[in-house]
Amino acid sequence: MKRYISKLFLLPICAAALLTSCSDDDSVNTGLIAEKDVFGEANSVFSADDWYPGGQLGTTRKASYSTPATAVTDVEGMEESFNRGEDFFENVYTLSEEPRKGLGPAWVRNSCIKCHPSYGHGKRKDAYLANDGGNGYLLVVYHPDAAMTSDGVRYTTASSGYISEVTGMPQTKAMAPFKAPIDESQITVEWKHVTKMPSGLDMKFPDGESYDLIYPEATIPQTAFNTNPLPENYEVRLENTIGIYGTGLIDAITEDDMLAEYQSQAAGVKERGGNVADYLNPNIFDGATNTWAPGAWYTLADGQKHIKKFTYAMTRASLQDGPGANAIWNITNVTRSDRKYLYTTPAWAKAMSEDENILNYIATNGAAESSVLHPFWAETKDGIAEKVNTLLAMNTAAKGGDNYTNAFGEPEMSDQQYYDFMVWHRGLAVPAARDLDDESVQRGKTLFKKIGCESCHRATWITGEDNYWVDNSIKAYCAANGKVYSNSLPRFAQQTIHPYTDMVQHRLFMENDIRTGWCRTTPLWGRGLSLQLTGAEDRLHDARARNEIEAIMWHAYSKDSHAYWSAVQFYNLPKADRDAVVKFLKSI
Repeated sequence: MKRYISKLFLLPICAAALLTSCSDDDSVNTGLIAEKDVFGEANSVFSADDWYPGGQLGTTRKASYSTPATAVTDVEGMEESFNRGEDFFENVYTLSEEPRKGLGPAWVRNSCIKCHPSYGHGKRKDAYLANDGGNGYLLVVYHPDAAMTSDGVRYTTASSGYISEVTGMPQTKAMAPFKAPIDESQITVEWKHVTKMPSGLDMKFPDGESYDLIYPEATIPQTAFNTNPLPENYEVRLENTIGIYGTGLIDAITEDDMLAEYQSQAAGVKERGGNVADYLNPNIFDGATNTWAPGAWYTLADGQKHIKKFTYAMTRASLQDGPGANAIWNITNVTRSDRKYLYTTPAWAKAMSEDENILNYIATNGAAESSVLHPFWAETKDGIAEKVNTLLAMNTAAKGGDNYTNAFGEPEMSDQQYYDFMVWHRGLAVPAARDLDDESVQRGKTLFKKIGCESCHRATWITGEDNYWVDNSIKAYCAANGKVYSNSLPRFAQQTIHPYTDMVQHRLFMENDIRTGWCRTTPLWGRGLSLQLTGAEDRLHDARARNEIEAIMWHAYSKDSHAYWSAVQFYNLPKADRDAVVKFLKSI
């Protein structure tokens, strides 16, 4: 399909639209962090290691989210791959032009950087527009199965599954003459203000300083869906992208160390007389057996099983079969040798095959061999409809991969291009910590620990041997180029790192909460540079918190929140101490 696309269907190409790495939401200050002599020195609060949140192999002194780690630059030839991979992240995919060809037939975004401004957290937006730079929102459309907390806060449960009519990350763009699975012009995003905290806290701190909490309500009417059947009984949530620097280091945290963290927290729950399943997602951890639940295991492409550790919902176990590998395929719908199929649904394919305008257009324009529509053309309209339905439905579930490749040519992303992309993705360094010699920052760190924030935002981990899993595409590239695939990607073995996450899911019971209510503790490292590097410092899973204060106070929205006690301690701090905690968060 995509290899036949003619210039008639190419995306409009202009510098303002395509070269997004130079746009206002991707400006990067790459000056050195902390030129002063004290950098790297221990003091009464911070160790020398604290200045290096990504360890010696994964920290950069540049004020940047896009710098290669030492684990990249120390290996001969790897930085060249990193730079080529960076090009695939920063620039727009087109329908047929090299080197980034193969967009469509439907897609979520036409470039990675649209979701990750300056490689950071996506920005809060007032509307869902896929081509709006900095829009890191993904639509979550699911069947609700609601429950209520003790103070009346509504949240969703694990059985709230995604609807099947559109893809898990729904697409709002498509190549002509097809219609996008969801018409984004009908999506509304309304921001609402909290007027009263169910927990009983005032919207002012005891010293009189006020704060404001907002949250989004996204709506998609049934008329916006171009599917057959149309979805019914669904709700919509927004989830925003997080920064992608340091993901290779997260991948290097071992499953044994993760299990030990779960077991430690379970022991604490039992000691307090609580029910483990109320505090640790029972789909991930079984409190009765004190080990992983069946739902914690993810089956990789070759059948190996590993523990889930990525995404808010902890749905993926490896960068090479998860956030990186998945996104470069399904966000753009670009095929490769190990994913020769499309990211589509039968409901969308069926609707496109039944649309008279689409069938008439193909009947009129699709006969010529040079036409993009030729694979869909047949002698009769019924024949065209059958081809459209068959070809657009060649997805994972349909197991149409080989048929798709035979029909439309070679995979659109070569093994080397994918390898370069994964070198880049795995090799991004974490910015060094800043101002750890500042007395206020030191006070903030002491308070952060004292009031219990480190119970979830665990400061320190030590990575394992980083014997990462690799997929068939990377193995094929290595075999063709005489490389040992187990050493072909950046490795971060035995690094002392400071991501400030426990790698555990918790619940905050917020208004209009994340689907299921369970959300992995997001790493805090590097987030203090967000305003400087991306132009915004929005936090939490849907960017509802516009600053650190709002993020913390959302933790106290409900008394059922797993972080309620800590957030209340923060609420009762004098202003100078609250400011110190914020200054600390900005420093790491």
